[in-house]
Amino acid sequence: MSDALRPGTTASQVIKRQSIWTRLTHWVWVICLFFLLLTGLQIFNAHPRLYIGQQSGFEFSNSILSMGAIRNPDGSISGITTIFGHQFDTTGIFGYSGPEGQERVRGFPAWATIPSYQDLGTGRVVHFFFGWLLVGTMFIWFVASLINGHLRRDIIPTATDIKSLPSDVAAHARLKFHHTRHYNVLQKLSYGIVLLILFPLIVLTGLSMSPGMNSAWPWLIEIFGGRQTARTIHFITMALLVGFFIVHIAMVLLAGPLNTMRSMITGKYRIDPETEGEK
Repeated sequence: MSDALRPGTTASQVIKRQSIWTRLTHWVWVICLFFLLLTGLQIFNAHPRLYIGQQSGFEFSNSILSMGAIRNPDGSISGITTIFGHQFDTTGIFGYSGPEGQERVRGFPAWATIPSYQDLGTGRVVHFFFGWLLVGTMFIWFVASLINGHLRRDIIPTATDIKSLPSDVAAHARLKFHHTRHYNVLQKLSYGIVLLILFPLIVLTGLSMSPGMNSAWPWLIEIFGGRQTARTIHFITMALLVGFFIVHIAMVLLAGPLNTMRSMITGKYRIDPETEGEK
């Protein structure tokens, strides 16, 4: 006889955890962020440097990151990535990459951009389309989350949540995951940072790089300290979102991918027996 049927034991319970709005916006975001990342790298490759301040160019020394190539004394070419003045050989990945015999100077490799070949015009068109789709989906999610209580209940941590942070960190460090009705404090903090800080930040820095928006909202570019600084913040925010995505996927795999994926497809989620009475 299974534990679920033995006297004195409680069977796990399947609950409705995710609303249709949470599920739909989640998957639209996945699609949007995929295309935004790869087309964003295509746009970056048109000028693979990042600066701080209003100006950029050879006469300025405000570059904090650059990807390029140098010719060695023996005639070979090496890809070089420079970060805060420190150079790193990144041949084959950044600066100089491609199939053997077809290498070329480019920031990110062809497999990491859409299109794979250098085409700034197409990259911008696709990037802007999915950028506005992301903005629209964010608005729908925010309104729906206010109405159904998802924002208050599952995203913004309470004082009680913060008190449980040390124990939750310790449980995750031991790879001990609890399947409960509500998000734990680490989930709330990470989702809150992504949805309420990083998403708005990447949208606003993207808008501040638009000449049209500079005319309509000239104050926006001033908030970020200039167009080049906004571009750098935009890039760093993208890197943080990629880092979140990697950790997020790892947590899904470790915590039980079938149960977690089901909750984001059907909304149903199996919780631990001892949490059945949680509200």
